[in-house]
Amino acid sequence: MLGSQPTPELFFETANAYQRSACLKAAVDLDLFTAIAEGNSETASLARRCQASERGIRILCEFLAAIGFLTRNGKGFGLTPDSAVFLDRNSPAYLGGTLEFLLSKHQRAGFEDVTAAVRNGGTVLDEDHSGADDEVWVKFARGMAPFMAPAAQFIAGLPVCAAQPLKVLDVAAGHGLFGIEIARQNPNAEIVAVDSEAVLEVATENAAKAGVGSRYRGLPGDALQLDFGGGYNLVLLTNILHHFDPATCTALLEKVHGALTPDGCAVTLEFVPDEDRVSPPPAAAFSAVMLVHTPGGQAYTFSELRRIFESAGFPANQLYDVEGSPERVVVSYRRPADT
Repeated sequence: MLGSQPTPELFFETANAYQRSACLKAAVDLDLFTAIAEGNSETASLARRCQASERGIRILCEFLAAIGFLTRNGKGFGLTPDSAVFLDRNSPAYLGGTLEFLLSKHQRAGFEDVTAAVRNGGTVLDEDHSGADDEVWVKFARGMAPFMAPAAQFIAGLPVCAAQPLKVLDVAAGHGLFGIEIARQNPNAEIVAVDSEAVLEVATENAAKAGVGSRYRGLPGDALQLDFGGGYNLVLLTNILHHFDPATCTALLEKVHGALTPDGCAVTLEFVPDEDRVSPPPAAAFSAVMLVHTPGGQAYTFSELRRIFESAGFPANQLYDVEGSPERVVVSYRRPADT
C-alpha cells in the first residue's frame, strides 16, 4: 500500500505460530472455554474449575485474549462469538475435538523438515502415514465430524441426493457424516461406506446414533484396490483426491465411473483454490499439507479437477461454493448435461 512502512509483524506472527496452537490446545485440554461459558469469568473461579494455578490461568487467558479467542471484561474474561460457538464443549458445533487430529504427531511430523520435502517434491517421511489402519484416521473420524457438518448438509441438500430410491457409495467415508446426512434427509437412501475396518467402526456408530443404521453398511478395504461392485446412483468422494497425483486420481475415478448407473454422478468435496492458486487462502495453503504428507497430492483447481474427471469419463462437471466451509463441491455426471 502506498505510504506504508515495512513491518516484521507477519514474520514474528508466523515464526511464533506454534505458540498459538499450543496455548489453544492447553485451553481445550483444561476445558477453559466451557468453564467460561458456565459463568466462571475471574481467575480464581476459573482456576478452581480447571484444576489449575491462578497464575497459569491468568497468563493463559491473557494470551488468548491478546490473539482474539477471549475478551477482557474488567477483572474477568469472556468468550468471543466464535469461541462460544466452536469451543464450548456443550455447543453442537464444538471443534475442540478436531485438535486430536490437527495437532497430532502425524500432522506435525511432515512439517518438521519442509525444506527436504520441497527439495524432494513430496513427503520424506519414512513411515507410511496414509495407511488405512493408521490410528490417526480413527482420530480424524472421531474428531472432525463437527467441522464437516456444513458441507455434509449442503451435499445432502443437492437435487442429486433426493432421488428415490438412492444407492450411495461413500469412498473413504471416515466419520461417515456425508452418507449419514443423505440417509437422514432421504429415507429411501442406502449407504455403502468404504474405509478401513477400524474407521468404519466409528462411522457405523455414528450411523446408529443418527437413526440410519439399518440403511448403512461398511465395505472395508483400500479404495484404490477394492472392487466397489455396481449399481450406485451416487458416489461420494470427500477429501480423498487431494492425497494423490492426477494419474492415480484418474484411475480411481475410472473405477467410480464403472460402479455408477448410466445416469449416476460423483459428488466431490475438496479444497479447491482459484485458478491463481493463491486464493482463497485456506484452499490455496492446503497444497503445502499434501506436499509434506504425500508423494504427489495437492489441492486441485476446478479446471484441473474437470480435466481429471473428463479423462475418467465424466463429461459434465459443476462447481459449487459451500457456505460455512472453506471447501467446495464438484458434481460430475456420467452423461453430458444435455442428455
